[in-house]
Amino acid sequence: MVLRLEIVTAERLVYSDEVDMIIAPGIMGQLGILPHHAPLMTMLEPGELRLKKNGEETYMAISGGFLEVLHNKVIILADTAERAEEIDIAHTIEAKQRAQEQLQLRPPGADLIAAEAALRRSLAQLKVAERRRRRETRT
Repeated sequence: MVLRLEIVTAERLVYSDEVDMIIAPGIMGQLGILPHHAPLMTMLEPGELRLKKNGEETYMAISGGFLEVLHNKVIILADTAERAEEIDIAHTIEAKQRAQEQLQLRPPGADLIAAEAALRRSLAQLKVAERRRRRETRT
């Protein structure tokens, strides 16, 4: 038995396939979803989304959203979702540095909540990109 997974953002359908397992960054910690999971609806934090299919793992960076499980179908409505190969590492490092600067300097009028979200999003992207880089160097 497998799970049907769809990952959707406002811009596009990011992923649609059957998977064996999903590990998502839930608001209360990592959330593992296997076939026959009880119905569930929860919010997601920015972080790393792991998909397992036929023994292979795929990693994506998501910036938050919602996850619904119902009848062996999982729908993730994400603010953003990027596969490892889609991540622009140089741009992500710049975004991380800007967010860290905002949080450290706290300039007047700065949106610290947005800066914190940007930092978490960039850290998730870098983690996913690093996993891909390590996997490529092993092969």
